[in-house]
Amino acid sequence: MDNKSTNGTDKSSCGWADLEAWVRGHVQRFVQGLLEDEVTDLLGRGKHERRAAVDAPAGYRNGSGKPRRLTLSCGTVELRRPRVRGLEARFESRLLPLFVKRTKQVSELLPELYLHGLALGDFELALRGLLGDGASLSPSTIARLKQKWQGEYEAWGTQRLDELEPVYLWVDGVYIKAGLEKDKAALLVAIAGCSDGHKELVALVAGHRESEAAWSGVLRDLKRRGLRCPKLVVGDGHLGIWAGLRNVYPEAAEQRCWNHRIVNVLDKVAKKRHGQARLQLKQIPYAKSEREALELRERFQTWCRTHGLDEAARLIEHDWDRMVAFYRFPREHWTHLRTTNVVESPFGALRLRTDAAKRFKKVESATAVIFKMLCVAETRFRRLNAPELLRELILGAEFKDGLRTGHDTQEAAA
Repeated sequence: MDNKSTNGTDKSSCGWADLEAWVRGHVQRFVQGLLEDEVTDLLGRGKHERRAAVDAPAGYRNGSGKPRRLTLSCGTVELRRPRVRGLEARFESRLLPLFVKRTKQVSELLPELYLHGLALGDFELALRGLLGDGASLSPSTIARLKQKWQGEYEAWGTQRLDELEPVYLWVDGVYIKAGLEKDKAALLVAIAGCSDGHKELVALVAGHRESEAAWSGVLRDLKRRGLRCPKLVVGDGHLGIWAGLRNVYPEAAEQRCWNHRIVNVLDKVAKKRHGQARLQLKQIPYAKSEREALELRERFQTWCRTHGLDEAARLIEHDWDRMVAFYRFPREHWTHLRTTNVVESPFGALRLRTDAAKRFKKVESATAVIFKMLCVAETRFRRLNAPELLRELILGAEFKDGLRTGHDTQEAAA
């Protein structure tokens, strides 16, 4: 077997230390060959060949352009675009268009890295080793991306939502602080769980606080854009969201987040008893029925009063109907409905960078970037379990303790 490569290089001489350069060299020669083949196909003849007939395609090769770098995901290579003269229209390479410096995959990699925490000034240092010293990367590239994201965010905020069939809606206020602002500002977020099982970001609005007026404004905008009333809204304990919900979607059932409630109750418990209290509290929302959840709550209250924790005992029963609303929905969906983790999870990672928000002077300036972060997260949202039950809910099916009751509406029965 011939150990020589196509250009005469001894393959056996390539070692581990030289592998990257060796592969890039072969990629460069391969792509350059494709560029030459593209001209051959256009003219109908190879290099140095004459026209075979009078009616053969016009045009002739005229050397190559200046060397230019192209950044691929495997590294940066240097190419020369073949030049063609004598054509009626200017020759445009489909393989390597004018002014393109990187492949689509690399262009998509840049916002991914930025959204995952790489600061502007770190790009060149971080990516030179990955893509080669000739990679065409700069902070201005990301600055242009941010302008593009701002336009995408503004367009997204006006899109019609008539085609969505929301069954569940998770809402939460997430607080971030920008560089020049003294106080944190709330980002009001809403994510819909739709009848086909997918979850979709439908609202992201910067506000100063989670007031009734702010939430009413967000929900009214969703309704104006065509979002139908969801069957259940899951939120934290902030009064603004529930007041806003009654103003806009009064028919929706309301479920408070158990994670928020457990944290609030533990604040009323001495730290030395947190372990015991947390163990009992976590059992309550995982009870198999609403009655069993009530029994576990009463048991916890008895324990609290035994240890002088009357405030914790009172707090656990506050707003109880909202705490157990999920029992009136399919058991397969309970894991999605007990908490606002749908919103909290992507923001948990996002907070590591929106302290990335400190890169921006104003929260409003960071919102478009945060929007893109959530778009990246949205592609990884877990789908709702048992999507066939979502359609039943849309049609009016009723559930008790997670099981269908049989008292469905005529429409569902049909």
